[in-house]
Amino acid sequence: MKLRLKWIVIAAAVVALGAGGFHTWQTRKQQKLLIDAQQAAQKDRPSVQLAATDVVTVQTLLLSQGLPISGQTKAVNAAFVKARVAGELQDLQVREGDFVQAGQIIARVDSTEYTARLRQAQQQAQAAKAQVDIAQRSFDNNRALVDQGFISKTGLDASASNLAAAQASFSAAQSGAEVLQKAVEDTVLRAPIAGQVAQRLAQNGERVAIDARVVEIVDVRRLELEATVAVAEAMQVRVGQSAQLSFEGAAQSVAARVVRINPSATPGSRAVMVYLAITGNEALRQGLYAQGLLATGSVSALALPLSAVRTDKPAPYVQMLEGNRVRHVPVVMGARGELNQQTMVEVSGLAAGAQVLMGGVGPMLADTQVSTNGGAK
Repeated sequence: MKLRLKWIVIAAAVVALGAGGFHTWQTRKQQKLLIDAQQAAQKDRPSVQLAATDVVTVQTLLLSQGLPISGQTKAVNAAFVKARVAGELQDLQVREGDFVQAGQIIARVDSTEYTARLRQAQQQAQAAKAQVDIAQRSFDNNRALVDQGFISKTGLDASASNLAAAQASFSAAQSGAEVLQKAVEDTVLRAPIAGQVAQRLAQNGERVAIDARVVEIVDVRRLELEATVAVAEAMQVRVGQSAQLSFEGAAQSVAARVVRINPSATPGSRAVMVYLAITGNEALRQGLYAQGLLATGSVSALALPLSAVRTDKPAPYVQMLEGNRVRHVPVVMGARGELNQQTMVEVSGLAAGAQVLMGGVGPMLADTQVSTNGGAK
């Protein structure tokens, strides 16, 4: 009985070992079939054709670092032509866009009333001058009589007082006439600077008050960008630093240079105003919005275009070419900078000379077979 039980146990063990071995063999066979299928699929998968511009080479570059800035353009020389006297506006011929020269007559204010007042003041001055002449002759006569002893010195003193009073009245009348002469001259409105008319703020026949704005003149030959910079970033800004600005609709960027930095922060926003002179582009106008990068330094590093780094996984990675296959390689991004108007980023995890697919290629599966026409950028 015991012997029979022993053989039953041995048989069960043999069966168990056989079943385990068969399961292992079956698993390995399935894995081999899966690998063979994957290899066959990769062999049958068509090769992706890449252009030379689709590949970039990782290399050591000198990157320009800077601060992003934005703001509006403003003319260095701008002025409002204002009415200096009240009256009816006449002879206003210029309109927006017209060129004017410094000193050119822009308009006139009706001078009839001021001319009449000037004549009145001039006549009053002439009357006062006549009183001076009378007082002068009386003084001369009394002085001669005093010398001869016919009158006392008190009479001469009275004549002297009358002469002084007449002279003071004449001087006051002259000053009044000069004030009205200035008012007549102010009826002619002249351009204080050369430039173009930006706004026409009044019309002929309109009665304007003193200091009423008539036209605005701007000189677009000298423009500045007024940019606001955070206080912490303003510490990096220096007079003389250069920047590249882009304007909406402009095909090329425009060079600018920091010429002034406001010594005070703007209340409320606590930002600092930075003024950049814009040169070399006569097509720009006042009030345009611009944005760009203010160069504050440079750094030398292994870098590639920022667009080549993909972020559709938890960690940034690049699609690197290894032979004729695509390989996903994780990278760590560092400093960013500008090179030839393109944003570059420092990367670690790649060797110099590695070839990476540009961002415009789109995502590719790892181990995808590719072929290129021409060399990398």
